[in-house]
Amino acid sequence: MKTLIIALALATATLAGIAVAGEEGPTWVSFDEALQTAADEGKPFMVDFYTDWCHWCKVMDTKTFSNEAVAAVLTEEFVTARIHAEDGNTEVHYRGKTYSNVEFTRAMNITGFPSVAFFDSDANPITVIPGYIEADTFKYILSFVRKGCYKQKMSFQEFMKRKGECDETK
Repeated sequence: MKTLIIALALATATLAGIAVAGEEGPTWVSFDEALQTAADEGKPFMVDFYTDWCHWCKVMDTKTFSNEAVAAVLTEEFVTARIHAEDGNTEVHYRGKTYSNVEFTRAMNITGFPSVAFFDSDANPITVIPGYIEADTFKYILSFVRKGCYKQKMSFQEFMKRKGECDETK
């Protein structure tokens, strides 16, 4: 009986650990590492621009990026980077120029937080989306980018009207 109780306790702890691990979200890397990994793996990448004081950045972490389905797509289909928008000491290297995080945030025309930017695997900007995004909407955005619907000049609204479908062959 004692062995059964210990086994159940271990199983419960293991399952709890799995649940917590699923809520952690994607693995975040530096912008420079994201550039290289995206090119090597042929994946698009997403950059989360955040600040320490931003309430909605924290909500995005706990409700969107930590959502199990969002985290799974980000982990498998994207490279994910974070830029602390007020860090003037960390450098970003992009298209032959060196920027501080503050300078790069300005260069990307980020004016509010949180903001996410998507790039293709060749480091071409796809779009920047300001503000908090709920997990259900974010899943559609990831699908829109992953499927390359933006290449067809399809608007996100049209993508949503088509229930998340576009012609992936174009």
